[in-house]
Amino acid sequence: MDAALDPPRAQALFGNGSFLRLWIGGAIGNAMRWLEMLVAGIFAWDLTHSATLVALVTVARTLPMLLAGAFAGAVAEAVSRKAMLVGGFFLMAAVAATLWLLAATGMLLLWHIVAGGIVAGSVWATDMAVRRRMIAEVVHPARLAQAVALDSVTNSVTRMVGPLLGGATFQSFGLAGSYLASCSLLLLAATIVAGLRVAQERQVLQLGRIAGDILQGLALARRHPIIRQVLLITIVMNMFGFSYTALIAPMGLHEFAVAPVLVGLLAAAEPTGAVLNGLALAAGLVKEPHPRVMILGTGVFLCGIALAAAAPWYALAWLLLLLGGLGTAAFSAMQSTLILAAAPAAMRSRVMGILTVCIGTGPLGVVAAGTLSDRIGERHAMLAMALVGLVALSLVALDARRRR
Repeated sequence: MDAALDPPRAQALFGNGSFLRLWIGGAIGNAMRWLEMLVAGIFAWDLTHSATLVALVTVARTLPMLLAGAFAGAVAEAVSRKAMLVGGFFLMAAVAATLWLLAATGMLLLWHIVAGGIVAGSVWATDMAVRRRMIAEVVHPARLAQAVALDSVTNSVTRMVGPLLGGATFQSFGLAGSYLASCSLLLLAATIVAGLRVAQERQVLQLGRIAGDILQGLALARRHPIIRQVLLITIVMNMFGFSYTALIAPMGLHEFAVAPVLVGLLAAAEPTGAVLNGLALAAGLVKEPHPRVMILGTGVFLCGIALAAAAPWYALAWLLLLLGGLGTAAFSAMQSTLILAAAPAAMRSRVMGILTVCIGTGPLGVVAAGTLSDRIGERHAMLAMALVGLVALSLVALDARRRR
């Protein structure tokens, strides 16, 4: 534990070797997820010219969070979280290696991409309950907000760097080269995390109790006002906000007619804004986590998406997405911090698993966005989703104010 360090500053976290391994491993893993999602989207668009099928590729990667998130949270209370983390990296590397071989031999089909996305997405479903939970175990409680903020801003960096690398590698080395790079870096992440030393109080894994454990977590979420509010805002953000990412490839290639590398740059705009604001949050700009910061950040993000959808020029859309990313950082930093601070230690993985399920509602928004896009176009679909999200966010905020 990093208990002796005071005052809590983000910079001092780098002296904690356990946190450093979790942070680096998470950064590599997330970057490769976003790289693979972009190159898969470009491949699907080039093959089919259907926004719905591009959305299907994204859904395959994210749907397991909805279906398996709560289960992963219950299992992570009993099974070695380190083993789950290391094994997950090796499994994602194996998926990337398989897709690389299929692409290199000219045998890759769209259903291969979908199947690989489902497997990799199942690993992604464990991240909150496993790796993010472990961060809370290896840092001093006084450093939790800074540690989560730093991890969140790093995730934003990976959402920026991953698409940029994806666009550049796809344009330079093709689909096979992109998956080869992903496989190599995922193996590196597995090696780094394998050296982690962390103590874990484990329960006896009883499969018959998993349903009851999940219900206990749901009961806590229902009666705890802050946890409930965080979960509802997470659903709004993922269904109506982050679903815009499925429209980036069609919008860049069709609406703006730009090269794949510029599609990657457009996809990196919002994460870039999140990095800029996230650095301030990681440095301690917000001393205490508060749901109002999360509500404000979500509102800024949704407004940025709505305005970018109406932008007539590529450069203006990029700028508006950048500004919307300022809100993403506030949302991301508060999301896990509020949950980890509010939930009892013995139930943290379960509640983080439920949070994963809420994040997993994103595919529903992706399907809606892709379907709307085929009917009314990418711009109007993105605008409609953002406006509905703003209405839903307003309802959550009004309910929270009434309860206060």
